[in-house]
Amino acid sequence: MPSENKQTGAEPDDSTAEESAGTPENEVAEIVGRLAEPGDMEGAERRRLLGRLTTTLADGARKAKASGTGRGRWLADVFMAVAPRIPIRDLATLSEHHHGLTAEPLADDLARTASKATMTVGAIGGALAAAEFAAPPLLLSAPAQLVAETLVVAAIEVKLIAELHEVYGIAVPGTGSQRAVVYVTAWSRQRGVDPMSPGSVTVALGAATKTALRNRLMRTLGRHLTTLGPFLTGAVAGGVLNRAATRKLADIVRADLRAHRGIQVESHRNARIG
Repeated sequence: MPSENKQTGAEPDDSTAEESAGTPENEVAEIVGRLAEPGDMEGAERRRLLGRLTTTLADGARKAKASGTGRGRWLADVFMAVAPRIPIRDLATLSEHHHGLTAEPLADDLARTASKATMTVGAIGGALAAAEFAAPPLLLSAPAQLVAETLVVAAIEVKLIAELHEVYGIAVPGTGSQRAVVYVTAWSRQRGVDPMSPGSVTVALGAATKTALRNRLMRTLGRHLTTLGPFLTGAVAGGVLNRAATRKLADIVRADLRAHRGIQVESHRNARIG
C-alpha cells in the first residue's frame, strides 16, 4: 500500500520490528499481509503465495514441535505475531480507496470486499487440494495448507473489523500492537468493540483471551476441512462457507457499532455517521 496513505495499527512497535526482522514469523506476516490486502491479484500469484505460506508454516510447526493441542497454541502465537502487521486504513484512506463512499455505503463495500476475499482464499485452497488428490503423496502437506488458509482468513476478518471501527468512528487507543490485541480479541468473540466497556479495550492478552483466540482459530481451521474434498468440490464448499461466515461477522459487528453510536437499525441507511 502506498506510503502516503495513512494507516492505523499497521506496524508493530519498533522493538518488535527489529526483533522479528529476518525471522520466519516476519516472512509469514509479510505473506499474510499481501494475501489479506484488498484488490485484484492474479490467481496464479495467490496460489504461489499460499503455497509459499504453507511451506513456511510447515517448517515453523516442525521447528516448534507443534502437535495435538500444542498446535492450537502455536497457531495462536503465530497469528498474534502477524496481527500487528495487518495494515489498517484510516477513514480518509478507506473513502479514497472506495470511490468516495462514506458511512453505511462504505461499510457495505468493506463487507462485500472482505467476503469476496475470504471466498477466494477458500476457492484457491480447494483447487490446491484438488491437485493434491490427483497426486496422493502431496496430501501430507494438507494440514499446513489448512493453517495457511486459516491465518489468511483470520487476517482479512480482523482487518475488516478494524476498518469498520474506523467507518463508525469507534476509536481504539494505544499503539499498533495494542490495538491489534483489541481487534484480535473482538474477532475471537465475533463482536464489535464497546468503548464504554473497560474489558473491550483491554490491551493485555490474558489467559481467557488466549483461549478464546485459540478456539476461534481452530473453529476456522475446522471450517477449511471442506477444502480437502476431491476434485473441485472442496473449492466450491470452501469459498461458500468462507463468504457466508465473513458476511455474518460483518453484520454482527456493524450492528454492535451502530448500537454503540446510537444509530437506529431501521433507519441506518439514511443515517449520517460522524
